[in-house]
Amino acid sequence: AIALGHQLVGGAVRAARIEGWLAQLRQQPNALLYCFRGGLRSQTVQQWLHEAGVTRPRVAGGYKELRRFLIDSQDRAAAECHWTVLTGMTGSGKTHMLANVTQAVDLEGYAQHRGSSFGQLPGGQPSNINFENTLAIALLKRRQRGEQAFVVEDESRLIGRCCLPNPLFDAMCRAPLVVVEVPQIDRAEQIREDYVHDLWLRYQAMYGHEAGWPLFAAYLTDALARLKRRLGDEAHRDLAALLQSALAEQARSGNSEPHLGWITLLLTRYYDPMYLYQLGNKRERIVFRGDKQACLDYFAAQRANAQQG
Repeated sequence: AIALGHQLVGGAVRAARIEGWLAQLRQQPNALLYCFRGGLRSQTVQQWLHEAGVTRPRVAGGYKELRRFLIDSQDRAAAECHWTVLTGMTGSGKTHMLANVTQAVDLEGYAQHRGSSFGQLPGGQPSNINFENTLAIALLKRRQRGEQAFVVEDESRLIGRCCLPNPLFDAMCRAPLVVVEVPQIDRAEQIREDYVHDLWLRYQAMYGHEAGWPLFAAYLTDALARLKRRLGDEAHRDLAALLQSALAEQARSGNSEPHLGWITLLLTRYYDPMYLYQLGNKRERIVFRGDKQACLDYFAAQRANAQQG
């Protein structure tokens, strides 16, 4: 089989492969070589490159060993680090807040999803393995810099289709909670800004105005439809009518403010009652609550205390 392999990948084919690898190494001179198990394939490439005058190290055990290492390091981070969870009603701007928290880990950023029925972003999500690997590498680098305390946003096990690793999710379910309190009128405006205004700009930038508008309108319509079973037929019908009216006005004039109607109703009928029920089951874990600035001050003090300790 080995002899046949050399026969099939020889001559011009071999020369082309080597030139391709050399071109890649010129762009990434610190790259390492690996195959799935760290066996003959990566050994052969290493030998051919050496014969071409380039020596690069090879990962023993290959991708399989790299994956095991990342899983183990992530599990250790979940067990050994101090985790704090930022929670708050839908539209509180938690993701924006965490951008101003030094010790934050942006799980939604790694998942490329905002974590709700309306959280899908144009461009799609990474595979679950790539999500886990990227998160594990980020935590590993930060722990190597001495960071041992992290803040994450309150998430369900699934962020879109990306599943949080069980040890990390379990650590989050035990972690102390910081509750940010934001009036509903401000939360509705934040949702309009994030899920209507800004997201439409993303669709427009990616697909252009003409092709992007029907995709954007379908995104909002489909996201609301996914909540139909939980909302009930009547509530969904009311919300869908308000949404379609708002989309029509936005298409006509560019004004997205009519969306506040269905957003406020959705908060009142669905998201706010659901959040209050869920928070009621976690009250013993609450260590702080306040407005945005108060919560940011709490996290800053938490970090200062950790550095002094």
